[in-house]
Amino acid sequence: MSKPRVMSGMRPTGGLHIGHLVGVLTQWANFCETAEAFFEIADLHAYTTGFADPEAIRAAREEMVSVWLAAGVDPARSTIYLQSGVPEIAELHTLLAMIVPVSWLERVPSYKGQIEALGNQIATYGFLGYPLLQLCDIAVMRGERVPVGRDQVAHLELGREIVRRFNHLYGDGRDVLIEPQPTLSEFPEVPGTDGRKMSKSYDNAILIADDEDTTTKRVRAMLTDPQKVRRGDPGRPEICPVFALWKFVNPQRLDGIAAACRSGELGCVQDKSEFAEALNAYLRPVRERLAEYRGDRAAVDRIITEGTAHAREIAAGVLRDVKRAMKLT
Repeated sequence: MSKPRVMSGMRPTGGLHIGHLVGVLTQWANFCETAEAFFEIADLHAYTTGFADPEAIRAAREEMVSVWLAAGVDPARSTIYLQSGVPEIAELHTLLAMIVPVSWLERVPSYKGQIEALGNQIATYGFLGYPLLQLCDIAVMRGERVPVGRDQVAHLELGREIVRRFNHLYGDGRDVLIEPQPTLSEFPEVPGTDGRKMSKSYDNAILIADDEDTTTKRVRAMLTDPQKVRRGDPGRPEICPVFALWKFVNPQRLDGIAAACRSGELGCVQDKSEFAEALNAYLRPVRERLAEYRGDRAAVDRIITEGTAHAREIAAGVLRDVKRAMKLT
């Protein structure tokens, strides 16, 4: 049986955090073994919010891929490619934009939510069309499965609607484009230091590339149960971000930590100190491999160049089918 084709990507907008590691990269590493995997450096998407600082986007590309590789993504069993290096994506975006009602894009929950969080300066034409460009990333690789967090499911469902509309208008009884299916991560949402979803935008992230001292300081500053003021006070581990992070760093300790927290035996200061030590131990092998890839940027560049060439071959065939269906050839 052939392996399913999986497509996913990330924007090069700064350092990756532990939410990326457990929510995405661990899953990506597994897909290298179980699927035909395509992983995109989504630099065009980065301009939807970071358009004023193109140098930062450019500088983040190789660093981000270095983290992917350090986390276990295997370039010999996957295709790592640059979005802007596959111009067929932008052309497909233009073609599909002709059939997508504006109201479909406006109803995506993250559109208004991100504007409220980051300001009206990102309320651009490109940001409105972000979900359509996201679909084009998937469709041009004929992606069948897309690993996403829960906040991205609405984007993918919109993409599926667009595919159905295209096939209905131009398919002549056949599916020119494939409807992608979501694959939810085992850890779809990882809490940040303030209890909200971990995000670079919220400044509540613990970065993979941080040194151990910085990680310890970030953990010690984390919010816990506001009703547990002193050691001896009973706690509620189910609402504590630190307890939630223990789930992937050392799940074997969960029952003991929960019981000690509820009884008051375990104080928040001690808990955070122990967690910082465990988290640094968990990240140490990844950080060591990252240092190796940072020391060999030529190898990282070669991986991206070869992957982009392979991605273009596939994209050219999909775009040819789309243009033929639209009577443009």
